[in-house]
Amino acid sequence: MTSHRLRKTGSVVLPVAAALLVAGCTGSGASSEGADAKAATDPAKVSGAITVLTHRTDWVQDGTMKKYADAFRKTYPEVTVRFEGITDYEGEVKIRMNTKNYGDVLMIPGAVRRSDYPRFFASLGTRAERAGKFRFTAFTTVDGKVYGQSPIGVAPGFLYNKKVWKDAGITDWPTTPAEFLTDLKAIKARTDAVPYYTNFKDMWPLTQWTTAMGSVGCAVQANNDLADHDPWASGSELRTIDTLLYDMVHGKLVEKDPSTTNWEGSKPQLAKGRIATMWLGSWAVAQFRDAAEKAGTDPDDIGIMPFPAQVDGRFCAVASPDYAQAVNVNSAHKEAARAWIDWFTEKSGYAADNLALSPLKDAPLPDVLEPYTEKNVRFIELDQARAALVDDIDNAAEIGLKKPDYRQDLVDLARGAKKGGLDGFLADLSERWAEAARTAGS
Repeated sequence: MTSHRLRKTGSVVLPVAAALLVAGCTGSGASSEGADAKAATDPAKVSGAITVLTHRTDWVQDGTMKKYADAFRKTYPEVTVRFEGITDYEGEVKIRMNTKNYGDVLMIPGAVRRSDYPRFFASLGTRAERAGKFRFTAFTTVDGKVYGQSPIGVAPGFLYNKKVWKDAGITDWPTTPAEFLTDLKAIKARTDAVPYYTNFKDMWPLTQWTTAMGSVGCAVQANNDLADHDPWASGSELRTIDTLLYDMVHGKLVEKDPSTTNWEGSKPQLAKGRIATMWLGSWAVAQFRDAAEKAGTDPDDIGIMPFPAQVDGRFCAVASPDYAQAVNVNSAHKEAARAWIDWFTEKSGYAADNLALSPLKDAPLPDVLEPYTEKNVRFIELDQARAALVDDIDNAAEIGLKKPDYRQDLVDLARGAKKGGLDGFLADLSERWAEAARTAGS
């Protein structure tokens, strides 16, 4: 997976069993809770050999990550950085976190409950210290301390082949789910492209749909509201999102056999105009433009558009972090590990190289989001005040808003591989959520 949320060859969060992380962490750093990874004051005095676990297997293999390490050593000559690229990042790291051996620096797996961050990761400092300079600090804060920092930010959106959409006679972004479906039908009727590609088989792309939450109603409190509201009630964000996915599949506007999809293969297919649209995010544009160059097609044909919903005539897009880098609380070289995170966040150019949002608040938007700027798309960040409680409810309900399972079931339902109807399916989710909410935190 190369990335999302640049996650691997995709980003985002793969199916994992959070219970393994919160129950039997025999080798975890529970006894080291509260340990800090202090910032280096004199780079020349920071030393040690550190291992960095990464989902960017593509950049480990082609030498890109080594170039970052070589640049880092110009500032920190006594620190040696070794990368370990992991294909099934979530699955493998989940297992390794039952020991102390999960690298010196790692991307925080989506399965780790936020309340458990102090058990596994060293603090990077207080949110009060970091929030003035960095975006996304709320996402990794526990009791006022920050335990991870994403090196990039992303905005969700539909990656699309602009030429295909134009050939279908579509000139404007759709502003409602109904308009979006009408446009996909036009693409099916007037072009040879698959209107929408689910990437069902690789699973993690289905988790990307949760990143649309907040965009539907331009609601900063969208995530917090899940703590005491039915996520799939009539008119709710998740019901709107999941209904659109269902309607695309049920209307045969997707690939013929979702069980045979291929993430890596989908990149050149969209670049060549054989696929029209995929819900991913701004992180993917660089990868698909690269695929276009390799395929001999025009990289400028790769575009991005927001979720088809407006509030007061404006689209909204949620700015959110990709995987956050953290220091293993068991690391023998915490200062060197912290030095890597600080440098990679501020000096590496990683965000610019990925055409992504910088985690630095004073950095300009990347060129890839110029269409959002031109059309006055409003960027918001979801408030995280009740995120831990929402995660607890989600885990207790065994739904997995950040996992692909329930949306795979939704796709199977829509394509007739699973019995039932949409209303019953969503009602079951609502019932399980309500039951979990009654007991969560008790």
